[in-house]
Amino acid sequence: MKINAHGHILPEPHEIPEFMKRKKLFWIDEDRKFMRQGDWSRPITDPSFFFEEKLLWMDKYKIDHAVMLNLSQLYCNGWERQDAKDAIQWQNDFNASVQNRRPDKFTCGFVVQPKYIEDALQEMDRAVNELGLSVLCLPTHFLNDDEEWVCTIDESTIPIFEKANALGLAIEIHPYDAEKMVKLKDQYWRFHLIWMMAQTADALHLYALKDFANKFPNIRTCFAHGGMFGQANYGRRLQGFDGRPDLFENTQDPRTSLGHPNLFFDTLVHDAYTLQLLKIRVGSDQILAGLDDPYPLGEMEGVRNSYPGRVIDFAVEAGILSQEESNRIWHQNIERWLGKQIPSTK
Repeated sequence: MKINAHGHILPEPHEIPEFMKRKKLFWIDEDRKFMRQGDWSRPITDPSFFFEEKLLWMDKYKIDHAVMLNLSQLYCNGWERQDAKDAIQWQNDFNASVQNRRPDKFTCGFVVQPKYIEDALQEMDRAVNELGLSVLCLPTHFLNDDEEWVCTIDESTIPIFEKANALGLAIEIHPYDAEKMVKLKDQYWRFHLIWMMAQTADALHLYALKDFANKFPNIRTCFAHGGMFGQANYGRRLQGFDGRPDLFENTQDPRTSLGHPNLFFDTLVHDAYTLQLLKIRVGSDQILAGLDDPYPLGEMEGVRNSYPGRVIDFAVEAGILSQEESNRIWHQNIERWLGKQIPSTK
């Protein structure tokens, strides 16, 4: 059985409420060629962004089930409270409709905005108890009341993690909005290729120091894109922790969360040798097959030698992973993260 732990799906243009386009919050052209937000636009590069075509794509590549995360464009960072509340409720309703239409094929995530804690807690209750969703999607960073960018692993967000712990949720931590945080020219896709990876490493750094893995034992957290930079700079983080203890008062040694059974990382690292480092750092049981489809930075056909599952396949061919480890990465590891079994439809 193959489960994809990291996918995305778009609504049809007519499924997006009128207020979203009127306020330029988010909309899709009627011809389904572009998604838009304010003055920003992005081409819709594959038909499998949409429900029916997604099912055909999954069937073609023998993917039995997939976790559909929220749209990164709709973390609602910096939005007014009511706009964020309305957009998040609509987004979560849409994801629930995807799951309800084909529960055999989809497990869907829901999102909250950490700036608005009361709304976030209420939406968590609604998403879980009314919509039947169980994967909480969080941005690595959010814009607070003081217009400062704050990592979501923060004292101010502890109520979100406390509630997630009480509900026993799976959590996905995913980067976005790097170009709003870093004052560099938007050139050569640098914010997606470099700075999004740095955002995730920052969140992992704080997750370990604040000991969230042990403070909240009933949640299972996955860091998107393998937490690539966080794996590569592990030694530097230890050197800093050991060399300047005065800067790390009341924090936990990062060693204690390395390979923690409730910390997961997906395989979207683009090459087998980075995947090898991930395996060495955390162990193959903490790795989840994640394709980030249908974005061109995901494992998508048509991008040179790419295809869904390429990195895992190459790691097996290179002797980095055994076939048994590959099977668990595609199946049982993801079920442990989700906290549920996915019934086989074969």
